[in-house]
Amino acid sequence: MHSSSSSEANSYSPHFPPSSSSSSTDLVALQGSGTSTLSTIPVRKAHKFFDSYPQYERRPADLFARNPTTGVGGGAGSPPKPEHMPAYGLLNIPPTNVIDSAHYGYVYCMALLEKGSDTAEDGLVQLATGSGDETVKLWTCTSSGLVLVHEFPCANGAVLALIATGETIYAGCQDGYVKVLDLETKTLVRTIIVQESVDILSMSMIDSDLYTCSADGWIKRWSASFDCTASWRGHDGIVLSSFIDNNKKTSNSVRLVTGGNDNYIKVWQVEPPTPRKAVDGVFHNLGDQPISDTMTYALSKFVSIPSVSCSSAHTEDCRQAAIWLKKCLGQLGAHTALLPTGEGRNPLVLGTFQGTMAKNASPKPRVLFYGHYDVIPAPQEGWNSDPFVLTGRNGYLYGRGVTDDKGPIMAIACAAADLLSRRALGCDLVFLVEGEEECGSAGFGEAVSRYKIGDIDAILVSNSTWIGEDRPCITYGLRGVVHCALEITSGHPDLHSGIEGGAVAEPMFDMVRLLASLTDGQRRVQIPGFYDHVRPQTQEEKDLYKLLSDITQRPAASLSARWSEPSLTLHTIEISGPKNATVIPALVKSQVSMRIVPDQDLNTIVKALITYLESSFEALQSPNKFKVKVEHSADWWLGNLDDHWFKSLESAVQDVWGVAPLRIREGGSIPSVPYLEKEFGCHALHLPMGQSSDQAHLPNERISLENLQKGKAVIEKFLLNIAEKCALTTL
Repeated sequence: MHSSSSSEANSYSPHFPPSSSSSSTDLVALQGSGTSTLSTIPVRKAHKFFDSYPQYERRPADLFARNPTTGVGGGAGSPPKPEHMPAYGLLNIPPTNVIDSAHYGYVYCMALLEKGSDTAEDGLVQLATGSGDETVKLWTCTSSGLVLVHEFPCANGAVLALIATGETIYAGCQDGYVKVLDLETKTLVRTIIVQESVDILSMSMIDSDLYTCSADGWIKRWSASFDCTASWRGHDGIVLSSFIDNNKKTSNSVRLVTGGNDNYIKVWQVEPPTPRKAVDGVFHNLGDQPISDTMTYALSKFVSIPSVSCSSAHTEDCRQAAIWLKKCLGQLGAHTALLPTGEGRNPLVLGTFQGTMAKNASPKPRVLFYGHYDVIPAPQEGWNSDPFVLTGRNGYLYGRGVTDDKGPIMAIACAAADLLSRRALGCDLVFLVEGEEECGSAGFGEAVSRYKIGDIDAILVSNSTWIGEDRPCITYGLRGVVHCALEITSGHPDLHSGIEGGAVAEPMFDMVRLLASLTDGQRRVQIPGFYDHVRPQTQEEKDLYKLLSDITQRPAASLSARWSEPSLTLHTIEISGPKNATVIPALVKSQVSMRIVPDQDLNTIVKALITYLESSFEALQSPNKFKVKVEHSADWWLGNLDDHWFKSLESAVQDVWGVAPLRIREGGSIPSVPYLEKEFGCHALHLPMGQSSDQAHLPNERISLENLQKGKAVIEKFLLNIAEKCALTTL
C-alpha cells in the first residue's frame, strides 16, 4: 500500500545485506502473497537517503545498506562488527499487491477489524488505514487484494493512531481530537477533544475504556460515555506507543505499557471497567427454544442497556442498544440495517421480515411497525429493583422500557419470527425503530425520506396502555402538540429589590400578565380562532364515552376533555439570579404547550399563538424585550375505524382475549404516527399492550407477562388475518 506525497519515498522498503553464513535453512516461507528470498538482483534503484551508509564509511548508497542507531559491541556510533550481523532476507512484494496512492499523504496507522464482525462481508477481514490526508479508509481483504469499502473524512489534521473494536473505530488525530466512527452506519458519532493542539500519537483499549497517549506526555482514560475518568503525566516527552497487556498467564492484573522518547518504557497497572450490560450477544443458541422464552430472554438483554436518549452520558448506550436490536432482529430472521440520522444523533434500526409468496403469486402486503428503543431516565429512588435489570414479581416484569416501548417491540418481533419459522408469514413486516422518540425524534423525518423503505400498506404502532386493567383496547386517536418557550429580559443585570424596586419594569410582572392573558376564568384559551375548527362530537362518540365512563368509573366529560378537546398548559417559570426574595430577576423564562385535536390545523394554530403572544406583549407597553420560540410540534392523528386493517386487528384482539376491545383515544402525542401516515400514504393502527397501572415513565415501570404473551399472539393473528384478506381480494 502506497501513499502519494511529494515529500515521501514511495518505493522505500527495507533491504538487508547477504551474510556468508546464510544457507537455505535460513529461509522462512511466508504465508500469503509475499515471498522471502535471498536475492542480489536489484529490483529498483538505490535511494540516496533511505539506502545510505553512515557518513564515516564514505560509501555510496546501495540496496544492502543498514543504518544501526547504536553500535554492536562498541560504543555509541561505532561501526557494527560483521561477525554480529544476522542473516536477513529480501522481502519482495509483487506489484499486484501494491495499491498506488491509497492515500494522498503518509499512511501513519493501520488496524485490523475482528474477523466475522457484522460490518465485514462473509466473514472477510477488514483493514482500516489512517493518513496525513485527514481520512480513515476501510478496506476489505480479499484473495485478489484490498477493496475500498468506505472513506471517513476526519477534518482535524493527520490521522496518527487507530484502534478498532466491535462496530467502532477510534481515530486519533493531530490537534488533540479523537473521532469515533460507526462502521455500521458509516458515520461520525462523536468527537472527543482530548487536548487542544496536542497530537494523539497512540491509543489502547480495555473493554469499553479508551486510553489516549499524547505528544505532551499525558495519558488519559475515557469511559464508554466518553467522559475523562483519569489522566496523568506518563512521560517527560512524547508518548510514541502503547498497548494493553491482559495476558492471564503472566499476570492477574491488566497493564498498560507505554513507550516515550524519554528513553523509558513504562508499565501501568489499570483497572478494567465494569462490563457493559448485555451488549455482547443476543441468543446463545436459538435451536428449539420456545419463542416465548426467547421473548423474555431477549427483553432482559434489551432492558439492561440504559438507552436514555435525553442524556449525553448515555449516547453510547443508545448506539449500543441500536446495534444490539439490529443483531436481535437479524437472529430472529429479519434483514437488518442501521440508518444514520446525523452526527450526534441515534440511528434508526431497520429490519424486514420477508413473508412467503402466496400460491397465486399475488403481491404481499407490507406492514411497517414503528417503535422506539430509547427510554427516559430512571433514577434509583422509588424503584424496588434495579430499573435496568428485568425483574419478575407476581406475574409482572419490571424494568425501564418494559411497557414503553421495549416490551412491545420484542413481542412483535417474536410474533414475526414464530410465523416465519412455520412458513406462515404471508406479508412483509418492516421494523422501523428510532432512538430519540423521548426527546423529540430529531432527524427522524429526514432519515425516513432519505432512505427508500418502499411501499407500505399499513402502519402498526404499540406505544401506549389500556384505559383500565382487564379489558383490552385499541387506540384510534391522539392529540397533537405545540411546545413553545417564552423569554422576557430587561437588558440589565439582576437588581436588588430594596434599591430598585418600583423604579424599573420587572420582567416577572410582564411574564405573569402575558401568561394570564392566554386563558379566561373558565380555562378557555383566548387565542382568536382557537376553537373554530374543532370537530364536533358525533352521537357515536358520545355513546362510546358513556360506555367507557361506566367501565372506568370516570366522568364522560373528563374523558372527552382529555381526548377530543384542545387545551393549553403552563409548565415552568424560571428566573435568573440567586432566586432569593430580595432579587429582581433580569431574565424570566416560561414553557407553554398546547394540545390540538381534529380538525385544527397545526400551522395555523402555531402562527395564531405567536401572533397573540407578540401582540399581547406589545399591549403591555413594556421596555423589556420579548422572545417566543416554537421548539417542537406534532399533528393530531385519528384512525380509520371502517377499513379492513382496523377490523382485522379488532378481530385478532377478540379471538385472543375472548372479548371485544374497547376503542379509546389518548390525550398525548406520538409525532411520528401522523408523519408516517403522510409519508407512506396509508392508515396507522395503534395496539396498546400494557395496562393503565404499568407506570410508564415512572418508578417501577412494569408489564404483565400475560399481556406480553397475548400481545404477541394478537400480532400473529392480525398478520394472518391481513394476509388472508389480501389473498382473497386478489382472487
